[in-house]
Amino acid sequence: MSGTSESAKPVAAALHSSAVEDHAPAEAASAAPAAHTTLAQADHAMRHWTDPAPGPLCVGSTQHLRMFCNMLLQTHNPYKPAVIDWPRLSPEALHRVTSLPIWDIAVQTEGRAAIRVRTFAETVSDPLLRRALEMDGAEEARHKVVLSKLVEAYGIALAPEPDYPPPRDPEWGWLVTGYSECIDSFFAFGLFAAARRSGFFPAELVETFEPVIQEEGRHILFFVNWAAWYRRNLPWWRRPLFALKVARVWAFLVWERIGMARGIDADGVAQDANFTMNGSAALGEAMTPGAMIDLCLAENARRMAGYDARLLRPGTVPRLARLARRFVK
Repeated sequence: MSGTSESAKPVAAALHSSAVEDHAPAEAASAAPAAHTTLAQADHAMRHWTDPAPGPLCVGSTQHLRMFCNMLLQTHNPYKPAVIDWPRLSPEALHRVTSLPIWDIAVQTEGRAAIRVRTFAETVSDPLLRRALEMDGAEEARHKVVLSKLVEAYGIALAPEPDYPPPRDPEWGWLVTGYSECIDSFFAFGLFAAARRSGFFPAELVETFEPVIQEEGRHILFFVNWAAWYRRNLPWWRRPLFALKVARVWAFLVWERIGMARGIDADGVAQDANFTMNGSAALGEAMTPGAMIDLCLAENARRMAGYDARLLRPGTVPRLARLARRFVK
């Protein structure tokens, strides 16, 4: 096995040129192994994190806040999407990529997420939590850049992007983003694994997106711990109001996904955004609903396994998936 892991390869592609661009040719050659080692370490650090403080964790405590904020901040991977070396695709692979009906919604989703997270961060007074939220928002913005660069590299035509105004209720925007990612990432984990093993996408392209997929896992881990911490620290009389707000968010997301299942986005534009629900066939590996649920559950557990076991894991979507699994083959 080489010094750079498979999942670190896109990071190496994104950072290697900037790491050696100021060296003479001989110096650049000698700097390359060190750069790859550093990048492999960054990739490993993004996926594995344990708080050094021993003992059990009390949800809602100052220790809990410090732990989930440090998890996000200390696992940040500094890859640079602007210099990703996008792999050359065969005509068949290029057609598969450009024909997927997901790119408009993917770019717009990241654009909305970035402004929502940043807007909520501005309302937070705790310096550590604010830093973590700003990091989250910056990573969402970076995802949009990655997608925009992919679209540019492969000549994918997009509809004109809408404006991304800040939400009138910052907390509402943050909750919508967090719970939406809990839903979408669960299915994206499985679809990504299906694309990897089916060979639908070239391995180089799959690996290019690996850091983005893992970052979404970090984001939802951060969010579900924030939500539990925040709820515990609300005055008792505000907790029912917050629970009602969360219920309204879930109702909004269910209604939004009903529209997606019909192929219509929030602006009335036709889209096939139900891709996350039934996209295994589109990715070249037709799977039964039960097999798809099993894969999503396994990938969700795998991507969360490297982080401190005391942190809460996303629970609602996996529980619903396990319930649905009882009734499907």
